[in-house]
Amino acid sequence: MDDKASASSRGAAVRSASNATTAEREHFGSRLGFILISAGCAIGLGNVWRFPYIVGKYGGAAFVLLIVFFLVVFALPVLVMEFSTGRASQKGIARSYDVLEPAGTHWHRFKWVALGGNYLLMMFYTVITGWMIAFMVRSAAGTFNGLDAAGVGAVYQGLVENPWESCMYMVLTVVIGMTVARAGLQKGIERVTKVMMGALFVVLSVLCVRAVLLPGAAEGLAFYLQPDFGKLFAGGWSTFFEAVFAAMGQAFFMVSVGIGSMSIFGSYIGKERRLTGEAVVVAGLDTVVAIMAGLIIFPACFAFGVQPDSGPGLVFITLPSVFGHMPASQLWGALFFLFMSFAALSTIIAVFENIVGFSMDEWGLSRSRACMVNGILLAALSLPCVLGNSVWSGFEVPGIGNIQAIEDFLVSNAVLPIGCMLVVLFCTRKTGWGWKAFLDEADTGSGLRFPRYARGYMTYVLPVLIAVVLVVGCVPIVRAWLGMG
Repeated sequence: MDDKASASSRGAAVRSASNATTAEREHFGSRLGFILISAGCAIGLGNVWRFPYIVGKYGGAAFVLLIVFFLVVFALPVLVMEFSTGRASQKGIARSYDVLEPAGTHWHRFKWVALGGNYLLMMFYTVITGWMIAFMVRSAAGTFNGLDAAGVGAVYQGLVENPWESCMYMVLTVVIGMTVARAGLQKGIERVTKVMMGALFVVLSVLCVRAVLLPGAAEGLAFYLQPDFGKLFAGGWSTFFEAVFAAMGQAFFMVSVGIGSMSIFGSYIGKERRLTGEAVVVAGLDTVVAIMAGLIIFPACFAFGVQPDSGPGLVFITLPSVFGHMPASQLWGALFFLFMSFAALSTIIAVFENIVGFSMDEWGLSRSRACMVNGILLAALSLPCVLGNSVWSGFEVPGIGNIQAIEDFLVSNAVLPIGCMLVVLFCTRKTGWGWKAFLDEADTGSGLRFPRYARGYMTYVLPVLIAVVLVVGCVPIVRAWLGMG
């Protein structure tokens, strides 16, 4: 009884504090700002780096349709839930569970999982974003002109194995992210993201037009846009199920849910519009960018005889050699990596805001101090990833890889699925926030309603799907540890 009374008192105190500070909380200056920043958080390396090579691996257009299907039935509902918990609590992940959980429950303890996920993500994301910026500089300088894939690979290895240069670009990325976050929601994050996202779509459109007009690009467009479901069964049912699980995972990671990065933006918006419609727009923009990235990459690959299933090296090694043989190669290469850098930086800025917002909500830090403390901490925590590709390159975990791969594995295969599972259970269980409270919040305002008939699916089926992604994601490491290859 004492524990319940204590928890009830704590919950009441948090709710009181939340109500007192709601009027002081920053808000977006416009709906467009909310949509672009939320989309910017979702649009990242998962769209423009992972999406093309995984589509190439699983046979093109038919696999794209699988991804879109799972985006609708799998990832979109979780996105609505994150927006809802943020707007209802007027807090980010640091305090949303505290405000919304029933007295005597302990959902708030899971916020530390989300915070850890944000830090883990940035510990390698800042490094990869730094490489994108470095490749933009090299492309503009003509470094890749005339080089084949082996030559570009040597340049790439020289960058990642140079701890000083890699560290310099990582620190530059952290400085950019924290400088924008320090300027505030409207004057910094919203203003910069609007410009960045606008430029991203302009550059992306120009590159799409250039790619589809290349001689020989038609074959790449057919591979990418004409579904051939036979490719999903090329190796029998095992190949099909492998593709299904891969599509579920890709849809899951494309919208950046599970670590509270969307709940913080939900806490910055008003009650004028229903959240399902807003989530559809955000997920739609996210999908459009991924599909447009494919419209650049696949026509270019087929035009220059490059295999579309080249794997993770497709962006950093294969494509620079393709652009290096085009007329005006420096221009197209620099524009491509400018687009990649904008996509990565939009996620950096959004996740930094989530981390800064956590510090402000949980510990009452000022925005300036939260940015300074977290900026220094993130730069220091990113060093293992930098060194893991150079002086610590001998350190690897069987079935996963080096330090960067370990951090990526933990975020993608553990923290994100677990975080999504918790959000779904919190919004559908009586012991959590509950289905009715979630629906009331999601459907406040005008616009598209959340389907009420989906309660059974959301309560029982969706958690099972998330559990499948979690288990399947761990299969490679289990196989490696058991010596099964």
